[in-house]
Amino acid sequence: MALVHQPVMQLSGILVSLLGWVLSCLTTYLPQWKNLNLELNELEIWTMGLWQACVVQEEGGMQCKDFDSFLALPPELRISRILMFFSNGSGLLGLLLSGFGLDCLKIGERQQEQKKRLLLFGGMLFWISGITAIVPVSWVAHSTVQEFWDENIPDIVPRWDFGEALFVGWLAGFCLILGGSLLNCTICSTEVHPSSVHYAVAEQQDQCQRLETETRP
Repeated sequence: MALVHQPVMQLSGILVSLLGWVLSCLTTYLPQWKNLNLELNELEIWTMGLWQACVVQEEGGMQCKDFDSFLALPPELRISRILMFFSNGSGLLGLLLSGFGLDCLKIGERQQEQKKRLLLFGGMLFWISGITAIVPVSWVAHSTVQEFWDENIPDIVPRWDFGEALFVGWLAGFCLILGGSLLNCTICSTEVHPSSVHYAVAEQQDQCQRLETETRP
């Protein structure tokens, strides 16, 4: 059963991690990290991402403007850029390493220990990528909640709310951590090769035949 389930778990881990990596890259460039609805003009919705701020108008579509300076951004957005880049890079490296460590890949069939190490490093990179995707998204969400309930801000001032990119980022981090866990679970499982089983059975039969010949009068 281990021989059947192990490749399936490896492929599942790779596919889930790939989905998480794609969502992480999508989160990095989505401009909907924060949303702002204006009560005076309900036809306009302001959004803010890591790279640009946009206004969505019912008649004019979406218009975006890139941020002029990296240093002028709030601290959570500056750090989020760095962490999301690190998450995307570590996720891509994890896909490459774990891809070469799959049992279904014919390359390096006789080097099982090296392939297990590649799967282990790939799974750890997926964990790191998932954590570094969840941290900036959670940080921006935390700062948004603090600003929303800040009593020092007058009630007439519009306040930012959660954007769709935050939920995509949380899903991306969960998929990356889950994919890395599936890959590491396959390494912990014991694997029995059919060749070794046949060899053991043949050796046991030879021993039985020797005992029979020795016990004959």
